[in-house]
Amino acid sequence: MEKLRIGIIGCGGIANGKHMPALSKQKNAEMVAFCDIIPERAEAAKARYGTPDSKVYTDYRKLLEDKTIDVVHVLTPNRMHSVITVDALEAGKHVMCEKPMAINAEEAKKMLEAANRTGKKLTIGYQNRHRPDSLYMKAEADAGTFGEIYYAKATAIRRRAVPTWGVFLNEYEQGGGPLIDIGTHALDLTLWIMNNYKPKYCVGTTYHKLNKNDPDMQGNAWGNWDPEKFTVEDSAFGFVVMENGATVFLEASWALNTLDVREAVTTVCGTIAGGDMNDGVRINGVRLGRQYVYRPNLQAGGAAYYEGTGDEDPGVREARMWLDAIINDKDPFVLPEQAYVVSLILDGIYKSAATGAPVYLS
Repeated sequence: MEKLRIGIIGCGGIANGKHMPALSKQKNAEMVAFCDIIPERAEAAKARYGTPDSKVYTDYRKLLEDKTIDVVHVLTPNRMHSVITVDALEAGKHVMCEKPMAINAEEAKKMLEAANRTGKKLTIGYQNRHRPDSLYMKAEADAGTFGEIYYAKATAIRRRAVPTWGVFLNEYEQGGGPLIDIGTHALDLTLWIMNNYKPKYCVGTTYHKLNKNDPDMQGNAWGNWDPEKFTVEDSAFGFVVMENGATVFLEASWALNTLDVREAVTTVCGTIAGGDMNDGVRINGVRLGRQYVYRPNLQAGGAAYYEGTGDEDPGVREARMWLDAIINDKDPFVLPEQAYVVSLILDGIYKSAATGAPVYLS
């Protein structure tokens, strides 16, 4: 089989931290084009991950003119996700777009419509689905272990871990702060495990309580932030009611005075049992008149000189399954319709926070 030819648009942090290393491990793909508005970043990516004849661009539209490219990974700031993805789909490319799907629901809908119109595959980079604990929780949910899941909590809470690089703090480029950055992962996990993508309405609040702190009150894991450049929220909370009456509470922060720090995890409560990711995976219920807590062992051990999960890195598994979906003409592991609902809810929470009123989504 010939290798899929991949173009990388955006050669910054997420490209170097996840996508390009993961793609380099796939035998059925090669990275043949690199685009970035900073040419040195594209050149560095080519030198490390490209083929001998791979090309470098500063204009993504020039990259899309190459008809030999099969797949494009869109790894830019959020504002450009929709524009580039739609153009890539229209140019006949399959597209992996990094999360969130888009800067808002309107832009995400354009991406979904373009994928349906062109017949090309589109997926979004929610790699946390590929963690061993996530896959196990999903398998239990699909097996009916929890019964009907009617309450869930999506959690992405950092105490003091504000990303101070790139454009994370720029509302114009990103559309928001921790809600759209890490809250999106927690919400995606939760809806996926619930298998519920029909939101009715939401209420949300966002806060700018700590982002203007003086340096001696920041204590940030990645160094002090500039209060003048921190234009997005420092924390956000949402309450979502689904059409079937189920409720989801979403909490996200980069900076919050709390010791309950957990990121990209979910808690689900059903009519038969509940489950969470607070300490590995924990499943709780009642059996034979007694309460129980079940903790599956997700570690591999017992062999000399080896300890670990025995599982693929989530980013590598994401890349492998994405390419497999293209080669074997299957649905991507993360469907664009699912990612659109995540964006719809996030957008609703931001709008509710701005207006002080519930936002109806259906």
